[in-house]
Amino acid sequence: MRKNLLALFLTITFILPSAALAQTATKAKSPALQAAQTITADQLSDYLYFVASDEMEGRDTPSRGLDLTAKFMATMLARWGVKPAGDVVKGEKTYFQKMTLRRNGIEPVNTTAEINGQKLVYGTDFIANPSGGAISSLPMVFGGNGWFVKSKNIDPLAGTDVRGKAVVVYSDNLPRGVTYPDLIASGKHGEDWADPATYAKQKGAAALVFIGTPSIINNWERLRRQRERGNLYVENLRDTPGSGNLPTIYLSQKASQALFSGESTDLNKVVEVYTSNAPLTAFNLSPNKTVSMTVAAKPEIATTQNVVAMIEGSDPVLKSEMVAIGAHYDHDGVNPNAPGEDKIWNGADDDGSGTVAVLSIAEALAKSPRKPKRSVLFVWHAGEEKGLWGSEYFAKFPTVDISKVVAQLNIDMIGRSKKEGDTNPANAELTGPNGVYVIGSEMMSSKLGEVTKSINNSYLKLDYNYKYDDPNDKNRFFFRSDHFNYAQKGIPIVFWFSGVHEDYHKPSDHPDKIDYQKMEKITRTIFLTLWEIADLKERPAVDKQLPPELTQR
Repeated sequence: MRKNLLALFLTITFILPSAALAQTATKAKSPALQAAQTITADQLSDYLYFVASDEMEGRDTPSRGLDLTAKFMATMLARWGVKPAGDVVKGEKTYFQKMTLRRNGIEPVNTTAEINGQKLVYGTDFIANPSGGAISSLPMVFGGNGWFVKSKNIDPLAGTDVRGKAVVVYSDNLPRGVTYPDLIASGKHGEDWADPATYAKQKGAAALVFIGTPSIINNWERLRRQRERGNLYVENLRDTPGSGNLPTIYLSQKASQALFSGESTDLNKVVEVYTSNAPLTAFNLSPNKTVSMTVAAKPEIATTQNVVAMIEGSDPVLKSEMVAIGAHYDHDGVNPNAPGEDKIWNGADDDGSGTVAVLSIAEALAKSPRKPKRSVLFVWHAGEEKGLWGSEYFAKFPTVDISKVVAQLNIDMIGRSKKEGDTNPANAELTGPNGVYVIGSEMMSSKLGEVTKSINNSYLKLDYNYKYDDPNDKNRFFFRSDHFNYAQKGIPIVFWFSGVHEDYHKPSDHPDKIDYQKMEKITRTIFLTLWEIADLKERPAVDKQLPPELTQR
């Protein structure tokens, strides 16, 4: 009898106006509400004290601590009966989507350079990018600051033949008067604008030589260590750093002066022109001056993983579609050279709070005797702190049919509250015990925005703050978490975020500073929002174009 009444109730709700539809999950005694109430502050605290413990070593990507966290979540998911939805191994789905990481570092002993036959000393006279390759006795062209920006009429190599030559540039970073937003607004990288390495390669150059600017000289040792260690990258996401790139060296101040010795334009003149903001144009260096270099790269390989799981929907037709919910479970790891006693970046709020919120939602849904109509896809992303690696990888190489994902809900930092009387400027934008920022809910889908607001208004009435829901947000929060890569796939998103604070990206981001009552309220609200979206008769229509300002990182 009880089941029949419930079925009648759900049937009636489908013929009510849409305004009422966005509140069915919060009706008294509804399966959704009953399941939401099993998410508790104590539960969230228990999970977070594990995920953000010192034993997890800051969950760097990759690291032993991150792998242990992934195994912990997979164990809990299996215990609750949540299905694995990651890679297939030996014919069976797993909870993990593996990613191969590579690193090309420098082998100093086998990296050499000569200018005019004079051998340079590695580490003293020059350092190199880990772009393996060798060139011998190439003529050189001075290429100004090296940057090409069509919209600003900046083209230092215009009319100059650099094919098969080494391009020498004097460049700290961007050309003067140009900002990164300028570049993004101007068009596509490689077509409408290009950095010195990209542009020199496009023009046919064979090598790149950076003159020792003050910025390079002041950061010489850091740059040397960084390039010897190399930068990690995810295989298959983009071109392999070093493969096909130009052999590149950076000259010390002494070596830079020697390079320009005897030229009509000496190094002092180059610096004078650069600092006066005058155009730096290309010219050939003396034909008797050549450069040779051999850059030896040292490859390393590692692996990491996203954690992917699914709870199947109850409707025989709609269960083929999914509502995705996710968080990044990585943080910044360990820094043995950090000042003070604490060397571990535990990342309790960033994003341990989102990680355990999604885990608690999975538990509540798995243990609920009733399930929403659509399936629910859970993805814990690795490498967010490295540049949204995990979400980019999942969006490009999904382990499910991503076209069936109707919305993605992202949780990143929902655990901190601004206390009354707090005057610390670092906490100025932190939300209070009942507040949370909501970003992106209406940028692509009016329906998704409607549901997000209506669930909150009919349930716990959190103070939803839309301050950062702005394409021109100077903090660029839309670009800084994993929802971004889903939005680029045309999937409407919602991002919950309680604000930055005094412990943001510091070793002091500990679980004892979390407001677990606030986390409970936010997590329950997101759970009900998810259920409501999963029960909609039609998937949330994408009726708006993502603002152009939000289409490129």
